[in-house]
Amino acid sequence: MSAVDQGAQGAERTLGQLVASATAEMSALVHDEIALAKAELRQDVKRVGIGATAIGIAGVLGIFSLPVLSFAAAYGIHALGLGLAWSFLIVGGAFLLLAGLLALLAVSKFKKVKPPERSIASVKQTAAVVGTVKPHPRPVSDKAVGVARSSS
Repeated sequence: MSAVDQGAQGAERTLGQLVASATAEMSALVHDEIALAKAELRQDVKRVGIGATAIGIAGVLGIFSLPVLSFAAAYGIHALGLGLAWSFLIVGGAFLLLAGLLALLAVSKFKKVKPPERSIASVKQTAAVVGTVKPHPRPVSDKAVGVARSSS
């Protein structure tokens, strides 16, 4: 078939065939885009899973190392000539001081949290608009269609 014959055949297609062809091609395009998005998300989910596992293991190792390092610090202070009890009190006091500083930081950050004012205003505006909308009147028909019920 020559290009002229194909052009003539394309010109003979009806509007319905053209719309059906365009719909089929659009559907295929959407399916391909969804498949691509799924493949990309699958890779990202795998990366996030590996990263989360690594962070979890790092956290566990950090928690396990805290008592060991605390004992090492207390015995290190004891090696400098201070009594063992005083060494452990100094390490414990340092932890309490650090915890207090972090608590103060957290409280100061929590005090700066404000309600989402733009979202609240948007919801109020939407509620006001929806409250003024009236439903479209539907014509009342004498031939009301009922739902058939089974006699079970």
